[in-house]
Amino acid sequence: MTTTTEHNERIAKLTFASVYPLYVVKVEKKGRTKEELHQVIEWLTGFNEKDLRVLIDENLSFETFFQKAKLNSNAHLITGVICGYRVEEITNPLTKQVRYLDKLVDELAKGKKMDKILRKA
Repeated sequence: MTTTTEHNERIAKLTFASVYPLYVVKVEKKGRTKEELHQVIEWLTGFNEKDLRVLIDENLSFETFFQKAKLNSNAHLITGVICGYRVEEITNPLTKQVRYLDKLVDELAKGKKMDKILRKA
């Protein structure tokens, strides 16, 4: 499935602050912790917990959020399907980055081991 221009624009305008609480609920409902979520987000973006609080308070769009991020050099190892899209086939860079984050949160919620989520071994 390919993304449309409208889909990519909608993703870019979403705010991290609006999606973050949904990530927290998703992982905690499955027995994982907010600290583990922060570890996953920091691995992908370079943002620590303090950074996240500031970014949430600034109510940044995903576009600005990922412009400020330092994407992990191993992010390209994130593959698979999330929200009906195969991550490695997404051509829009921002949409791909957002789906990387969605995929990592999904893997955390599904109980995958942290080493696997963080593409260590």
